[in-house]
Amino acid sequence: MRRHKHPLAEVFGFAVTDHSETATRYRKHRLCPFNNKVANCTKDKAKDPLGVCSIYDQDEIVITCPIRFREDWLIAVDAASFFFPATASWSSLVEVRLNDARGKAAGNVDVVLVAYDDEGKVYDFGALEIQAVYISGNIREPFKRYMESPRDNAFMDWLNQPNYPRPDYLSSSRKRLAPQLIYKGGILQSWGKKIAVALNKGFFGTLPNLEPVDEKEANVAWFIYDVENVSGRYKLTRIDVVYTRFDRALSAITQAHPGSLEDFLKVLQSKLDEKMESPPRNEVIERPF
Repeated sequence: MRRHKHPLAEVFGFAVTDHSETATRYRKHRLCPFNNKVANCTKDKAKDPLGVCSIYDQDEIVITCPIRFREDWLIAVDAASFFFPATASWSSLVEVRLNDARGKAAGNVDVVLVAYDDEGKVYDFGALEIQAVYISGNIREPFKRYMESPRDNAFMDWLNQPNYPRPDYLSSSRKRLAPQLIYKGGILQSWGKKIAVALNKGFFGTLPNLEPVDEKEANVAWFIYDVENVSGRYKLTRIDVVYTRFDRALSAITQAHPGSLEDFLKVLQSKLDEKMESPPRNEVIERPF
């Protein structure tokens, strides 16, 4: 039986049922506890942020804000373990612009980890891409209702409201993940640099089967996370890592899986029949001259 009657899991960094002094302060001041570039949440609108970090999909928690993955910088530590030797000194740089050969922007890399020597000179780097999940439906309306009175609306019933929010995994992979791998990933691979991808367990489960390889052979690592209840507080937890080759992973994700030719022919026949059965529309123009 479904336990959650509304889609909100975390708002401004805390579970919607958390009414502690800290959680209340974060909601009041629209703060972000997950290492945003500023103290406040800036999702969607800086002045009126959509402070939803994660939503429920049935009883599973789905991360919908990329900043949510920055909790305690666990993703950076995990990615560094793939990029560099254990003895390396490294640091992280966020939202680094990546240009192509013509100087045109191919996009920003979410996090670049740089390894540096004793004099502070960069000698290696790797790219960390964060893949949150798009939402279909309207998430702002239940968010607004909840924020009117968080204590009273923590268990509100939103199930019968129009445009109930749900994770859109297909758009997340086609409109976000695939283009990231094609454009930014292609440049990084041409330079021989490794890529780490941080994503939610549910999102990874919707991707095609990726052929795993040994870590030593891999140039892409998929770090899979979940949000788990730890002593009454939701915490980002790594549950798995899958190592792959870039070209094989890209092929698996971007390759179309065709449906039935016969089914498509039936659609064409139905549309043709409909067109043939509709009488032509003749209009008479009175006194054309």
